[in-house]
Amino acid sequence: MFKDELEVLQSQGLYRVLRCLDGGQGPRIRIGGREVISLASNDYLGLASHPALKRAAIEATERYGTGSGASRLLSGSQPLHHALEDDLARFLGCEGALVFNSGHGANSGTLAALCGRGDLIISDALNHASIVDGCRLSKADKRVYKHCDMNELEDILKVSNKYRRRWIVTDGVFSMDGDVAPLPEIVGLAERYGAALYLDEAHATGVLGPQGRGSAAHFRLAERVTLRMGTLGKALGSFGAFVAGDREIIDVLINRARPFIYSTSLPPSVLAASRAAVALMHTAEGESLRKRLQGNVEILGARLNESGFYSGDGTTPILPVILGSVERTAAVAEALFEEGVFAPAIRPPTVPEGSARIRLSVMATHSEADLSRVNRLLDTLLPSIEGAV
Repeated sequence: MFKDELEVLQSQGLYRVLRCLDGGQGPRIRIGGREVISLASNDYLGLASHPALKRAAIEATERYGTGSGASRLLSGSQPLHHALEDDLARFLGCEGALVFNSGHGANSGTLAALCGRGDLIISDALNHASIVDGCRLSKADKRVYKHCDMNELEDILKVSNKYRRRWIVTDGVFSMDGDVAPLPEIVGLAERYGAALYLDEAHATGVLGPQGRGSAAHFRLAERVTLRMGTLGKALGSFGAFVAGDREIIDVLINRARPFIYSTSLPPSVLAASRAAVALMHTAEGESLRKRLQGNVEILGARLNESGFYSGDGTTPILPVILGSVERTAAVAEALFEEGVFAPAIRPPTVPEGSARIRLSVMATHSEADLSRVNRLLDTLLPSIEGAV
């Protein structure tokens, strides 16, 4: 039924396959019996294998079992759900928080629940796909501004007075480019024109700001952001997501957000591991991991800046090597894998046409020796690749 469509994807170099790992996540992983350096994980602090998280998950399983039984509004709201939400609210300095089963569910469900006819969503052009889906699911009007273009954002706001509510929606850290949104300017525009601000902190939580509280905290603007979303499955090493803000908004989401209402809730093991990760953010170990992460970013980012294929400032652990064509990017990814480095090609539609890339994702637990090896490989491979973007 879909053979022709699959053949088209293959001919365009866009056909994807799943690689099966022989073990867990880490700075080195095993694929097909080979150990390779992994630069493909969002487990930025290396917490997915941290003893405290594993111990918390095991203890919760022994006490509460393996499943939550149902959606929370039916019969699945357990003490650990409420405890985690309280932890997250305190961590971010918000009145309340609500846990979702995934970042996609949090973004798509929240935007669809809060934005309806008579409202306007103003979205950055490079926002995550889950935000795009949330915009589509809502019944609000939508406008997209060029990536981080504050002049265009203001032009849209200037002519939007007819709307009941206006929501500016942006990633805090953009997942494919690794750049940080210009939050001071965005917050200023939101306040000047009476708009609300929804901030996706998925790739900033645990990484940026004091105690890893995200890009809003990094800019000291947390109290001026209407609503923040974050994930538990990236730097926090667990699974799921959350939205945090005023209690009134959280109560609306409990009653309207379909991914929350109609999904069996997260199991005890995940909730307990997430609580352990949040607790770790307040400790000296958490601070040490963030410093190690930043040091590793600087080791790899400095060399990439010299290559001409990367122009970031090394603020975040996402370092894209933009090569342009799908064929060129796939060839580099395969060459890296043959040399023991797992860094898959990122192709359209995940990124815009003509901007295919290798997305290097740095972890705190990478050794300096491994990063030096990656640098040496890139020194060899990149000069042979024509057409830096």
